[in-house]
This record gives sequence, structure tokens and C-alpha cells, in this order.
Amino acid sequence: MIGATGLVGRELVRQLLENRDIEKVRIFIRREFDSLHPKLEQHVIDFNDTESWKSHLKGDVLFSALGTTLKQAGSKNNQYLVDFTYQFRFAEEASKNGIPVFVLVSSAGANPRSLIFYSRMKGELEKETEKLPFQKITIMRPSILAGTREKRRVAEEWSAGIMVKITKFILKKYRPVPAGIVAKAMINAIFRDNRLKISIVNPDDIFKLA
Repeated sequence: MIGATGLVGRELVRQLLENRDIEKVRIFIRREFDSLHPKLEQHVIDFNDTESWKSHLKGDVLFSALGTTLKQAGSKNNQYLVDFTYQFRFAEEASKNGIPVFVLVSSAGANPRSLIFYSRMKGELEKETEKLPFQKITIMRPSILAGTREKRRVAEEWSAGIMVKITKFILKKYRPVPAGIVAKAMINAIFRDNRLKISIVNPDDIFKLA
């Protein structure tokens, strides 16, 4: 998986390591992950150097929970590099290596024709990865994520607080979703009996799948 140090990623790693049906968890990260679990295999990599990591990309499922904010990235170009280029490159190499299943954390409102940069970027990623020859692709579209991050995102915390109040009465399907729920839904997605090649899991359905 990629994105192991993020809000959803850390929770996903924890749940995968605790799951008896998972034999090994292989993560690709930019800095050492704070776990020495015997099932965990870490690869500290340069995401730009595809040749250095692509041969290690093997397994039954690729989970992608990678992402950053415009503030952290410093520019739209840098955010696009992380949120689109790195994720697509990993998905592309995974499909070449024969990994059959891809599970991606996208975003509610993802649309390649959106006038909003973030939504358009997520929509473009979905569109391009759907073309890859995986046997199954599951795309999670959570609304605002709830949980404790390593680095605080004040704007997201404020938005989540507002959305909790609003969605008690209207737009309930867009209520904030805990990172643990998204992670659980991602794992459940790979075990459910689903013959569709591409499955889109919208905000409200994430709670049902978890």
C-alpha cells in the first residue's frame, strides 16, 4: 500500500496487521513507519525513482490512501504530483506486475470535469486508473475525514465540526466519516462477493460496507 502515514493509511495498516486473513502488509513510504510488526514489510523509497521500487510491487491487492493538501504541497503542481501522478504511477506498475485488485481512496464530488481543482484532480485519477487492466477496482469516495492526524489540519477540523452539525438534519449522506470506518470498508471490499470490475463506494455506502 501507499499512503501508510496518512489519516486513513495508518488506520488501514493497523487493521490489516490485526486481520488473520492477511499474510503480509507491504508498504511504500518516504520515511520509516513506527512499527516493527512481523507481518509488516517496509520500503522507504523515492516516489520519483520508479525503477528503484517497481520490482518490489507485488501481492494480491494494492491499497492507495496517498494524498496531501495544497497548503502542505505548496502549489497545485506539487499537489497534483502526489495526489495524481504518484498514485497513478503505482497503480500502473501494479497492474503490469499482475496485482489483480486495486482499492483507491478518492473523494466525494470527484469529477474530471469539475471546475474545482481538487475534485477535478481526483476525478482524473479515477478515470485513468479505471482504464488499467486490474480484475477489480474499488474506489472509495468519503466526505470529510474525521480522526487525529500526525499534523493538524485546522481547516479540515473546522469543516468537519460544521458538517457534523449540518448533516444531523440535511445532507446526511455527506456526514464526516471516521478514518477507521474508511479503512474497514476498504478491507471488507476485497472480501465481498462482487462481480463488478469497477465499484464506486459513495459517502453513505462507506458506512454500510464497513
